[in-house]
Amino acid sequence: MTAKLNEYNQKRNFARTLEPEGITEIAEADLRFVVQHHIARRDHYDFRLEWDGALLSWAVPKGPSYNTRDKRLAIQVEEHPLEYRNFEGTIPKGEYGGGVVMLWDEGCWEPSGDVAEGLRAGMLKFVLKGGRLKGKWALVRLKRKAGEKQENWLLLKEKDEYTKTDDGISGFNTSIRTGRTMREIEEGEDEKIVRNPFSSTLVQLAKLVHRVPVGEDWLYELKYDGYRILAYLEGNSVRLVTRNGHDYTTRFPDVASSLRDWAEGRAMILDGEMAITNPAGKTDFQALQNYMRNPQAQNLTYILFDLLALDGADLRGHRLIDRKETLAALMQDAPKNLHYSRHIRGKGKESFVAACKAGLEGIIGKKADSVYSGTRNADWIKLKCDQRQEFVIGGYTLSHKKTGGVSSLLLGVYESGELVYAGRAGTGLKEADMKELEKKFAGLKRTEPPFQLAPKPRSNEKITWLEPELVAEIKFAEWTEDNLLRQASFKGLRRDKNPKDIKREKADDEISSAKEAGRPMKADANSLIIEGIKISNPDKVIFADPEVTKGDVIRYYAQVAERMLPYVSHRVLSIVRCPKGISQTCFYKKHPGPGSQGIVTIPVSSSNGETDDYFYIENSTGLIAEAQMGTLEFHIWGSRVDELEKPDLMVFDLDPDEGMDLSRVRQGVRDMKNILSELSLNSYLKTSGGKGYHVVVPLKPAVSWDGFYDFAKRVAQVMEQKWPDRYTSNVRKAKRTNKIFIDWIRNGRGATSIAPYSVRARKGAGVSMPIGWDELDTVAPDGVNMAEAFRRIGGNDPWQGFFRNHQQLK
Repeated sequence: MTAKLNEYNQKRNFARTLEPEGITEIAEADLRFVVQHHIARRDHYDFRLEWDGALLSWAVPKGPSYNTRDKRLAIQVEEHPLEYRNFEGTIPKGEYGGGVVMLWDEGCWEPSGDVAEGLRAGMLKFVLKGGRLKGKWALVRLKRKAGEKQENWLLLKEKDEYTKTDDGISGFNTSIRTGRTMREIEEGEDEKIVRNPFSSTLVQLAKLVHRVPVGEDWLYELKYDGYRILAYLEGNSVRLVTRNGHDYTTRFPDVASSLRDWAEGRAMILDGEMAITNPAGKTDFQALQNYMRNPQAQNLTYILFDLLALDGADLRGHRLIDRKETLAALMQDAPKNLHYSRHIRGKGKESFVAACKAGLEGIIGKKADSVYSGTRNADWIKLKCDQRQEFVIGGYTLSHKKTGGVSSLLLGVYESGELVYAGRAGTGLKEADMKELEKKFAGLKRTEPPFQLAPKPRSNEKITWLEPELVAEIKFAEWTEDNLLRQASFKGLRRDKNPKDIKREKADDEISSAKEAGRPMKADANSLIIEGIKISNPDKVIFADPEVTKGDVIRYYAQVAERMLPYVSHRVLSIVRCPKGISQTCFYKKHPGPGSQGIVTIPVSSSNGETDDYFYIENSTGLIAEAQMGTLEFHIWGSRVDELEKPDLMVFDLDPDEGMDLSRVRQGVRDMKNILSELSLNSYLKTSGGKGYHVVVPLKPAVSWDGFYDFAKRVAQVMEQKWPDRYTSNVRKAKRTNKIFIDWIRNGRGATSIAPYSVRARKGAGVSMPIGWDELDTVAPDGVNMAEAFRRIGGNDPWQGFFRNHQQLK
């Protein structure tokens, strides 16, 4: 309980009221405000501003007014906890403040000066960015009269473009968050806000081609040079999310505000590009970079080109042309910083020539009847006027002529989980770019190169290696025969892209040739194409609660492939297939069947001298081909096929007895980590998707299976001997009563463990997800499902550097 909230807590009986108990919280990047309409003994509005981990609070009897002549009395009351900004409901009669509370407005606020000084001086000026209250406001403290217990202030509207001749609030009589009236809140009715049908999705991506398809069934739009953003609108809330799952709402507050006002409470999900346009209407990526450093630029525009959901209905399965027509109708009276991306039907060659003549980046072609599958398939294509794509920065050089800064950037792309050197960029680096890069490089320096095959330094230059965490957009002339960039120029950092997603873009003109031969590749009602593989029955329900279709599972594996393949590719597999969904019969499979696609077979001898064929996958094609056949779970050997008899991946599964408290399981994980640390072994943590956690140790492929197996057994036995009342190394169920079984047996030759990032064939669509050690107390063993996994893979990799930390068994 925090001292500054003592008064708040002392006034309330939390056994009776649903109001949150008062604790201070760490503030987010933006300061929030809330206005709550409160009918207690008197009808009034509670005006609350976030500051220093709590909510400064004033009771405003008549409510705020947009009329600059109105001076609204604002009585300062005790500070409230930040969580109070989410409270809407009824405070029981007899309790302090008993009555009905409505969330009347909410948003962010910006102080116009020093807040602490303003509070001391009794003059606080600020800007409100809410759903109903906007613009410049001020709180002015009145001189306290004799006998007054509380400080009285005046809430004033300052002159700006939002000023009105009336109070401007009378028409708002419903909750901005739930759409309910005071009566409906008091009677406990359900919220009136329509919710979106999904809270996250993969974006549709375009394949690079060099030839324009022929025909009228293609729509062509300009290719914009900005950040791909999905906008989720519900009631008063707006979320602006990058393609890799980062929330950028606070980076683009003016666009968020325009979307909120334009939507007027309707639920919708939009796809578009956040860009800055110059006076000629051309998008300028460098200007956007400058805006990200200093958000003062004009002409920030959200260019909208797709509508994925509207009024609670999922539109992703509708034809693109229908989605765009609906979006165009919605945007007829949109604010000027929201722009509809118009298209031309057919005339692809003419559109491309015109775009290049105008100095634009290129065009995007989209099949008019395509669905929004959330993948990079043949439905969307891109034609570029210039060679341009993203690269991962793995280091930089400094020539002997310089004492600081950056001479050139060393760039790479990912192939099969490895960072491959692609060349250097030494032009395009402005002074502001160098300063920004130097700051970001300071915390990323490392001694070893991150590249699979690192370049050697040229004469008279020094190379500094970096953790591969930054993505740069690069313009270049061409690829050389040695697969290196020629005449590469830096255009800016890409904060919206995950480094692991960066691959070399290769043109896929099979689309054009197939079209010209009369064989269009297109999704129909019963199939879609992902990574060149035709997916049959994508709408088949695999998990019922929450509902997850076969198409959803395959999209997940397509998206997670870059993260997952380093742990799955080139390892013997056993898989679990559920072709009719998890409610029907599932089966294990460890031998290849006839006609299997995307896999490689390998003969493996058993202890009795017999040889059987097993299989493994090499790339994302194999992963998706398996998922197309109904595979949900991927289980892996502890060795790679090129070192089959020398394992390099040790896994301990902490399997608790039924009903054991989760805190005991988490303590077991800590004990395991400590034992391994005492043995000088670094370990990594992942959820199992079931009851327990998995602790994983990367090792050098140096010892035999027998030595590997014996070592794992000894670790489990040490746990058992040190804490005999907590752990057992005995596989028998009877020995597990009220204990955790340290499962070491999966470390034997031929045994398998569930792969990182694999879906589990269990209710809930759980995922065996790598997590950070600092997440142990917040993520349950079954706490990551596919939807949460989508969000996580857009962020930092908690197992980054896993295979660089191979260790030797002692």
